[in-house]
Amino acid sequence: MNQPLAYVHPGAKIAKNVVIEPFATIHNNVIIGEGTWIGSNVSIMEGARIGKNCSIFPGAVISATPQDLKYDGEETIVEIGDHTTIRECATINKGTADRQKTVIGKHCLIMAYCHVAHDCIVGDYCVFSNNSTLAGHVTIGDYVVLAGMVAVQQFVSVGSHAFVTGGSLVRKDVPPFVKGGREPMSYVGINSVGLRRRGFSTDKIREIQNIYRILYQMNYNNSQAAQILEAEMEATPERDEILQFIRDSQRGIMKGYFSNN
Repeated sequence: MNQPLAYVHPGAKIAKNVVIEPFATIHNNVIIGEGTWIGSNVSIMEGARIGKNCSIFPGAVISATPQDLKYDGEETIVEIGDHTTIRECATINKGTADRQKTVIGKHCLIMAYCHVAHDCIVGDYCVFSNNSTLAGHVTIGDYVVLAGMVAVQQFVSVGSHAFVTGGSLVRKDVPPFVKGGREPMSYVGINSVGLRRRGFSTDKIREIQNIYRILYQMNYNNSQAAQILEAEMEATPERDEILQFIRDSQRGIMKGYFSNN
């Protein structure tokens, strides 16, 4: 890591086998784990907590001050999990007093020019394609894929294993296991391709399809659909996850494709 053309603040804690390329800047109060690679012209600012075996490509800015006028200089952080890749010119802002931190999970791929705003919580094994943007206070589950140029509005939640098609504006919560797209954003089926890749059986995929058929195709409101799912569908981890997501939703879930929103 002894790169004479990089700047590393004496207060930063850097594992011995971290590689730091020329012209990178590492600020005070930064921790970087073993095996991580920091590319040229990367800025790692105060409060960054970067895990093991990560790759951060040129031009990325990690743990910059939140773009929030309410931020008053409180000490907050960014956490990036092990084996995560941050591509060129992506920006990840640290938290505010609300959540105190911004989190990117393990084994994620954040592609070029993506932006993750303050107080976002992103799960493990997520993929954000180029130019996707999260506003503040967004929550993303595990194994979520955002295609290119997706914009997620503040305080929105996206459930695990969901897929959002390119160019979508996400104004409402996206439940687990589904595909969302079109304009306005709506349900377009379950993420069957992604589920198969992750080892879900045909029977399990069919079960999830039946749950969303009740939710989106039977002309029930969300409360009625939740009651029917609880009463008539066998209790499984997937059913319970979907029910809990619907009940916890603060912004309301996205509409079905038969609706005009």
